[in-house]
Amino acid sequence: MRIMGLDYGSRTVGVAVSDPLGITAQGIEIIRREEENKLRATLRRIEELVREYEVETIVLGYPKNMNNTIGERAEKSAALKERLEARIGLPVVLWDERLTTVAAEQTMMEAGVRRENRKKYVDMIAAVLILQGYLDWKNR
Repeated sequence: MRIMGLDYGSRTVGVAVSDPLGITAQGIEIIRREEENKLRATLRRIEELVREYEVETIVLGYPKNMNNTIGERAEKSAALKERLEARIGLPVVLWDERLTTVAAEQTMMEAGVRRENRKKYVDMIAAVLILQGYLDWKNR
């Protein structure tokens, strides 16, 4: 069984899954939506991916503020957690994702990805970093 990582943004959700042994994370797609509050199709797609990859747990990025307080984005992530658990019936773990988007940008810069192409992939790379952080912690 696999673990899924999600980077939830205002218009996109980056998606990553673990290998069957739960050691490494791989990015699989970016779910895009027209409006921030229109989540029905996004939830349906996540549910499809959960079935396709035989996911047993979802790790959702939890964007705390740098001073460890909970802001608007973190509140929206917590609300998404509740909706995912109710709809899919799997445990959803909130995982501190501070600076993952910065790390994703840095990784792509180091890999030589052009600036105009980075925006296309940053959410998926951030999902990989969120999931890999959780896997590393879990496997310690």
